[in-house]
Amino acid sequence: MTSTSGREARAGYLFLLPWVIGFLAFTAGPMAFSLWLSFTHYDMLTPPEPIGLDNYRELVDDDRTATALGNTLYFTALHVPAQVVLALALAVLMQRAGRAAGFFRTVLYLPVMTPPVALAALFLLLLNGQRGAVNAFLGWFGFTGPNWTTDPAWVKPGLVVMSLWTVGSTAVLYLAALTRVPRERYEAAGLDGAGPWRQFWHVTLPGISGTVYFTAVVNTIASLQVFTEAYTMYFGARATRSSQDDAALFYVVHLFQEAFGSLRMGYASALGWVLFLLIAAVTVVQVRLSRHYVHYEGS
Repeated sequence: MTSTSGREARAGYLFLLPWVIGFLAFTAGPMAFSLWLSFTHYDMLTPPEPIGLDNYRELVDDDRTATALGNTLYFTALHVPAQVVLALALAVLMQRAGRAAGFFRTVLYLPVMTPPVALAALFLLLLNGQRGAVNAFLGWFGFTGPNWTTDPAWVKPGLVVMSLWTVGSTAVLYLAALTRVPRERYEAAGLDGAGPWRQFWHVTLPGISGTVYFTAVVNTIASLQVFTEAYTMYFGARATRSSQDDAALFYVVHLFQEAFGSLRMGYASALGWVLFLLIAAVTVVQVRLSRHYVHYEGS
């Protein structure tokens, strides 16, 4: 019996070995190397030169880093609630669609398959202040749309609007969670005199709170790392800077520019580790808050 268990354990370790090698080679190893680089001056042309905490001191005093961090936090504060609320509303509507829910689920999920670069190019046209379809739609209701892509005050809200293009993935998760809420809970709430809104607040939300928590964490992490769409729309191969570029200067865009534009790999590594710690801190706060607001079956 012991020899059989030992063989099974060795077989299990053998199957795990490719993952362990890949993790050490492509995740843990590069992370450790970047941590060491963050304490050096390294331009990829000369050997790394240790400089202690100078990169981190410069990071604190760098105005562009402060701008990038502020833009990223602002975008996250708009994007995550908008994604959750819109996805939940769409999921509730799909649940009421009956047999047609499968069709709408497919239609909502298809935009998720759009490549980020193509999405950015598409929304440069849709959000055009003079001829864009978004402002044309607002004009039907008597509203004058803003200059989404050129007015610094509207650049980040415009990017949030673009980010909602992929709300279908979150809506599909919410739809699956809604189907698992026991119907007898709604029946009991109805017998107690609860209306639709109270049923939603006291039955639906607690029943899907685990899924809402998961999507909030995932979307927060993704928002703090936003890069491709903003870089494609406002930076790309252009060498000039303008006010709307600063409004779209997100943290990872700034990191990318320092690493591959200025070849300051040491400073970029420091930026990366600060972002890693920020994401870890935000996630820890979300985990602690979840203990009070997230309900699981049997708890």
